[in-house]
Amino acid sequence: MSDFRTFLQLGFQHITDLNGYDHILFVVALCAIYRLQDWRRVLILVTAFTLGHSVTLALATLRLFSYRTEVVEFLIPVTILATAVSNFFYREVPSEKRAFNQPAPRLRYGMALLFGLIHGLGFSNYLRSLLGRNESIVQPLLAFNIGLELGQILIVAVVMMLSFLVVERFKVRRHDWNLILSGAVAGVAILLIKESELVQEWLGKSQS
Repeated sequence: MSDFRTFLQLGFQHITDLNGYDHILFVVALCAIYRLQDWRRVLILVTAFTLGHSVTLALATLRLFSYRTEVVEFLIPVTILATAVSNFFYREVPSEKRAFNQPAPRLRYGMALLFGLIHGLGFSNYLRSLLGRNESIVQPLLAFNIGLELGQILIVAVVMMLSFLVVERFKVRRHDWNLILSGAVAGVAILLIKESELVQEWLGKSQS
């Protein structure tokens, strides 16, 4: 049980660590367009993201799937940028006209699932560094994944409460707040893409 608790805490700390803010940025972009009353939609989104990263986290950690680290480090900010940019085109639908099976929500859930697959590879680097080669990893993998999920829920709660305060208390138009928040996330994502090892390698080749 102590090992389970340890990896639970490590998973939680990994996604909430401000030094590794790329995953935080993705979760922020994912839920930036939603209100507090949309908590069920956000829960579905976070669950889709969790399902995605759970698959590749398990496969990569068990060494059943190989990949180039620099490619994943490039793709993660790309997923952040794509999610943030998609927010610019979001148009709020009155609550009485919303439905979970509308094309736009379905597309967003699929996007969260797909991008979760990429983020799972990023999580696996950290988890594999914590595990010995001969150690049984089923329990640590489960605990670490639950810790990640709890961390995601905390991030979502903070973002949605902040959005509530800005929109409801400071009377900022929701559309404007969406543009501000998503624009800030997109800007940081562009910097991360530019600074990624893969892009630097491409730039180096083009200049040689």
